[in-house]
Amino acid sequence: MRIPVFLLALIVSISSFAQTARIKQLEEQRKQALREVSNTDQLLRDTKKTTSNLLDRVKLISNQIFSRQKVLTLLEQEISNINAEQRQIENDIARLENDLKEKQKNYAKAVDAMQRNRRSENKLLFVLSGKSLTESYRRMRYLSEYSDWRAKQADEIKEQSEKLKERKSALAKVKMEKTALLGLRTTEQTNLKQEEDNYKLEVNEAQQKQKDLQKILSQKQQQAEALDRQIAKLIAEEVARQEREAKRREEERLRAEAAKKAAATSSTGARTTTTPRSTTSKPTVAKAPVTPENVTLSNNFASNKGRLPYPISGNYTITTRFGSRQHTRFVTTSSSGIDIRSQAGAEAKAVFDGEVTYVAAIPGYNTCIIVRHGNYYTFYGNIHSIYVKQGDKVKTGQTLGKVYTDPDTGYSEIHFQLWQGTAKMNPEPWLR
Repeated sequence: MRIPVFLLALIVSISSFAQTARIKQLEEQRKQALREVSNTDQLLRDTKKTTSNLLDRVKLISNQIFSRQKVLTLLEQEISNINAEQRQIENDIARLENDLKEKQKNYAKAVDAMQRNRRSENKLLFVLSGKSLTESYRRMRYLSEYSDWRAKQADEIKEQSEKLKERKSALAKVKMEKTALLGLRTTEQTNLKQEEDNYKLEVNEAQQKQKDLQKILSQKQQQAEALDRQIAKLIAEEVARQEREAKRREEERLRAEAAKKAAATSSTGARTTTTPRSTTSKPTVAKAPVTPENVTLSNNFASNKGRLPYPISGNYTITTRFGSRQHTRFVTTSSSGIDIRSQAGAEAKAVFDGEVTYVAAIPGYNTCIIVRHGNYYTFYGNIHSIYVKQGDKVKTGQTLGKVYTDPDTGYSEIHFQLWQGTAKMNPEPWLR
C-alpha cells in the first residue's frame, strides 16, 4: 500500500520539525552550561590563593569540571541528534530521487506513446471517428483527462525536483553543523583536561595544608549542621501550626453546619410528623488538615518544577551542590541545599509566590528568610539587608533583601534550601 505523497510529506515535515526543536533545546542547554563555566572561571580568577580560600577554590574547580562535563554530554547528544537528522534527510533524498525517476519514466512513456499514435495528431478526427456518439464522448473525455494527467505529472515532477533541491541543501547545512559541533567537542575536551590538571594542582596544595583546612572545614560543617537543625525545627513548627489552623477551621465549619441544621429542624418542627425525614443524607467527614489555599499553591509550585527562577540576581554560579560530595581524598562536603555565588551587592529573590513565615538571624548565615508556598518552603540564608517582614505576601522574583558580600572574596553568596513539608529536597532540578 503506497502512502499518499502529501501524507508522507506531512509525516516527514513533523518528524524533521521535532528533531530540529530537540537540537535547538540541547543547544540552549549547552549555552547555559557554558555560561556556568564562564561564571565559575571568573570567580576563580578573582578568588585569592589563601589558606582560608583554598577550599573554595577546590570546590569551584570541582564545579567547573562538573559543568564542563555537562557541556560535553550535551554536545554528544546534539551530535547524536544531528546524525539522526542526517540519516533522515539522506533517506528522504533517496526516496525523492526514486519517486522522481519513476515519474519522469512514466511521463516519458506517455509522451512517446502519444507521438507514436498518429491519431493523436488530429484530436478532432480521433473524436469524430467513434462508431457512436457515446464512443465519441468517451474519446473526448479520455483526451481531456489524459491532458490533465500529463499537466499534473509535469507539475509533480517540478515540485519533486524542488523538494529534492531543498533536502540536499538541508543535508549540506546539517553536515556543516555536525563539523562545527565535532570541532567544539575537541575544544571542550581540551578545556576539560586543562581543568582536571588545575584541579590536581589545587588538591596537591590543599594536601600540604591539610591540618589548617580540616579546621576550617570542621567549623563550616558544624555551622551547616546547626543550621539544618534550626531550619528543620522551624519548618516542623510551621507545618504543625498550619495543621492546627486547618483543624480549627474544619471544626468551625462543622459547628456552623450543625448549628444551621439545628435551626432548620427547629423552624420545621411542627411539620416533621407529616413529612418523612430523608434517609439519603450522608454524615459529614472531616477533611485532611490542608487548607484550600495550601492545595492551590502546592499544585502550582509543583507544576513549575524546572522553571523556577534562581534566588539571586546577577551572573551566578553554584559553588556547593546538594548532598555529600568528595572533593579530595580528605575534603568531603555535605549540604542540605545549594550555595549560589554572584557579584557584590547581589539581591535575594523569591522563587515563587508565597508568604514570609520567618525572618531572623542564624549564627554563620547572617539573616535568614523562610517563605511558604503552600506545602513547600524555601530558605534564603546569608542576607545582609532585609526588605520584607514576617507575614508579608511575596511574588515570584520579588526582592527579599541584599545578600551579604564577603570582603575577602568580594562576592555575594546565598544559601538556598527547598523543603516539601518536613522533607528536604535537592533544589537544583527545580530551578530553570
